[in-house]
Amino acid sequence: MPSAYVIAQIDVKDPEAYKEYQAGAPAVVAAYGGEFAVRGGQIETMEGDPPAGRVVVIKFPSVEKAKAFYHAEEYADLLKMRLSLTESRLFIVEGAD
Repeated sequence: MPSAYVIAQIDVKDPEAYKEYQAGAPAVVAAYGGEFAVRGGQIETMEGDPPAGRVVVIKFPSVEKAKAFYHAEEYADLLKMRLSLTESRLFIVEGAD
C-alpha cells in the first residue's frame, strides 16, 4: 500500500490565535501515523507564483490513514479553528512507494 501526503498551503490571518492550532495538531497527526515532512519552513520559488503563507507536508502510511486523520473526531475542532483563521488549500497525494 503506497504512502500518502497531505499537502497544504496555508495563509494565516491571525498568527497569535493560530498558535493554539499548531500546539494541538501534532498529537492528532501522530495518532494516525503521520509525520511532518515540511512544517512552514523557508520557501524559495523556482517556477510560478510563490505560495501564500506556509506550506505543510505530512506523510501518512496510506491514503486511508490521511483521510481518517482529516475526518477524525479529535481533529474536528482543530479543523474548524484552522479554517476560521486561515485561507487554505489542502489535498492528499498518493506516494510513489
